[in-house]
Amino acid sequence: MTMTGNEAIGEEMEMTAKIGFIGLGTMGKWMALNMLKARFPVRVYDINPAAIQFLTGQGALAAKSPADAAAAVDWLFLSLPDTELVEKVIFGENGIVQGARPGLVLIDLSTINYMLTLEIYRRLKEKGILFADAPVSGMEARAKEAKLTVMFGGDEGLFQTLKPAMDAIGNQIVYMGTVGSGQLTKLINQLLFNISCAGLAEVLPMAVKLGLDPEKVAQVVTTGTGRSFAADFFIPLTLKNRFDEGYPIKSAYKDLISAAEISAHKGIPLPLVNATAVTFQMAIAEGFGGLNKGGLIRVFEKLLGTEFRANKEAK
Repeated sequence: MTMTGNEAIGEEMEMTAKIGFIGLGTMGKWMALNMLKARFPVRVYDINPAAIQFLTGQGALAAKSPADAAAAVDWLFLSLPDTELVEKVIFGENGIVQGARPGLVLIDLSTINYMLTLEIYRRLKEKGILFADAPVSGMEARAKEAKLTVMFGGDEGLFQTLKPAMDAIGNQIVYMGTVGSGQLTKLINQLLFNISCAGLAEVLPMAVKLGLDPEKVAQVVTTGTGRSFAADFFIPLTLKNRFDEGYPIKSAYKDLISAAEISAHKGIPLPLVNATAVTFQMAIAEGFGGLNKGGLIRVFEKLLGTEFRANKEAK
């Protein structure tokens, strides 16, 4: 069978593009591994030696620093926990800009501040480094299965060039528009998810306080019109008193900070988002920040003196 021109280019890039990957945490290690499985040569870096060892054991090469990673690759992907660390890895001591050659393509898969993403793009452009934001949606299980949703913000031609690598980590690769569009789309998605989590936290303890059975309420909520991804994921864990699976509240709070900044700068009212931020703030103040978003329920359980569990006895 004869390949089309685009297919031939994609095949060639798949075989020749050298990829760097910085940030081998819960999500990053699986994304890097899936790129390896797609036959890309991958050079990895993380502050955790065990994370590097896991990937080198699968065939990756190890970099000594972000600068070292940048010096030896064509495309460099980041998967880091917050804006501050992204800035440090790019611009700090032994950072990417110290080793990057003009024309390096830097793709940020992290979820970071929208407005600072635009500033990072501006600073990198001055140095001749191409930049795109491509945050992902999906938890660890989807990262393992290469079924993430990728929201790409950047040059559309660059998107087409990079798509073979992104196809290795996700099954929904969406071009959103210019730089920043990926982060903005991810923020919209996360805000809707956070609102759902805060709603569950507020309402479910009320159901128990008024005498309803948690398991029966769960059956209705996860099959009826109150159903949501948040309900499907967190209610079964909450019934089991499990708050350790998923992104922690204190880390997820950054999305609400980003929304507040956009609201203030653009004059856009966000009353439900603001109310959700208060619930997150209460959870962090009560010491629940290390729990997953299902742990927001602990705030209202404490207020009402009850628990939404399969076993009603306090644990």
